[in-house]
Amino acid sequence: MTTTSRISAALVPLLLLACRPESNNPTFTLLADRFDNAEWSDPVNLGPVVNSSALDMNAGLSPDAHDLYFVSTRPGGLGGNDIWVSHRRCVQCPWETPVNLGTPINTSTNEGAPTLSDDGRLLFFYSGRPGGQGGSDIYASPRISTGADGDVWGDPVNLGPDVNTAVNEQGAYYVRGDGEGTATLYFNRTPVGGTQDIYRVSVSNDGEPLGPAVLLSELNSTSTDQKLAVRTDGMSCCCPRTGQGRSATWTSGGSLARASTTRGPQRSISAPRSTRLSSTRNPFCRATAGR
Repeated sequence: MTTTSRISAALVPLLLLACRPESNNPTFTLLADRFDNAEWSDPVNLGPVVNSSALDMNAGLSPDAHDLYFVSTRPGGLGGNDIWVSHRRCVQCPWETPVNLGTPINTSTNEGAPTLSDDGRLLFFYSGRPGGQGGSDIYASPRISTGADGDVWGDPVNLGPDVNTAVNEQGAYYVRGDGEGTATLYFNRTPVGGTQDIYRVSVSNDGEPLGPAVLLSELNSTSTDQKLAVRTDGMSCCCPRTGQGRSATWTSGGSLARASTTRGPQRSISAPRSTRLSSTRNPFCRATAGR
């Protein structure tokens, strides 16, 4: 991938977006965006190896930035939205042809919002498969092995009633912990008769919830609050918000990944990141060094 923006040698957050052009047959496409000296660069299309003529969205990087997990409706899946992965041999190397994660991750229903634990051992995602609490639920799958033919994932485990309910839980996003054996999982939920809101729950190193999920009232609005993306240092986040016929990505400063959550002023990220189209769906924000 080639960019013309100036990249500093310090930590540089990378934002992955799913965008669609203005047409009667919209197509979501994965783009990459960099943040340097308080400015976002123009998004760069990841190209035809990663993107297809189908819907491609919900992108997330592995901790070593060598694997790009995303959701696609392209041919070759098991049905509905499936999770795929594209590998690259080094940070500067090109992305290789994506591979469907197959069973037991994907099913004939919809899977989405893949996000890895900081050590890469656990894959969190949502699924509409049977046997859950109802609607779409959040699951965690352990990585069994890694080899030349790809990763082997264990059977997904439903995160249970502390996270999942009879309505839809989606938009999983993992944020590393503070070194004390816990981390934070953000997700969204659409209550009956309400709009989609953002929640968070503390999880152990094994992916088990450490208590009931908490509504993030300081981040939610009367609009539809979609998948949250938190910067690696926990000091800011991005969140797509849809309402009144318009979509935009909003950012908030504060200590979002800490036990005591505080929030700074929220503001909409200006074009070309936010448009009146659904071009800001599910951003992914990660700090990466020397990219």
